[in-house]
Amino acid sequence: MRGSREEAAIDAIQATRAYVEDFLPEDEPLRAARRRGEEVGASPIGPAGGAALRFIAALIGARTVVEVGSGCGVSGVWLMRGMPRDAVLTSVDIEPDNQRLAKLAYREAGLSHFRTRMISGPALEVLPRLTDGAYDMVFCDAVKREYPEYLVDALRLLRPGGVVAFDNALWHDRVADAAHRDPDTEAIREVHRMIREDERLVPFLAPVGDGLLCAVKRD
Repeated sequence: MRGSREEAAIDAIQATRAYVEDFLPEDEPLRAARRRGEEVGASPIGPAGGAALRFIAALIGARTVVEVGSGCGVSGVWLMRGMPRDAVLTSVDIEPDNQRLAKLAYREAGLSHFRTRMISGPALEVLPRLTDGAYDMVFCDAVKREYPEYLVDALRLLRPGGVVAFDNALWHDRVADAAHRDPDTEAIREVHRMIREDERLVPFLAPVGDGLLCAVKRD
């Protein structure tokens, strides 16, 4: 009996998570971008996480956004759909092919190329060249073991009231399991700690998709 109750509870949790992911179905441009991203191993942010990005961008009226890791256009489409029409997304990706696919996704979604600035190169080399305090939002979805360093750069780039967000914040349920001590999992735990303990930040961890860790930079 106990086993059946536990199995029912697990099934209910899985059904709820599936409901959340499907709450705002993606249209064909997003589905096509996701298929291409998965084919090349880019692992784009999930539908619920993308919807959360769009919501945050719209909520804060984000006009200047940096994304680290293009997800072949999936995250960029979600973000730009929440940003004003004349706002600009700066997309940083080390893989030129991912950026090529991102540009295709933006065209298919009807988003003007004037709204994007694509920068190819390692994030830890590109981010230091961007302007301090000039951005409303920074979204990170690239090399997991570099997450703590992305946070340091993001806090420099963000204006007061800006938002930083990290995808894969639960990292396939490894973060909550102390038995997992691999470098990627430990780096994500470290960025959790850094955000929790930084008095300049107001944090929030959302269990959507593979986890979305967000924080507002105080005035």
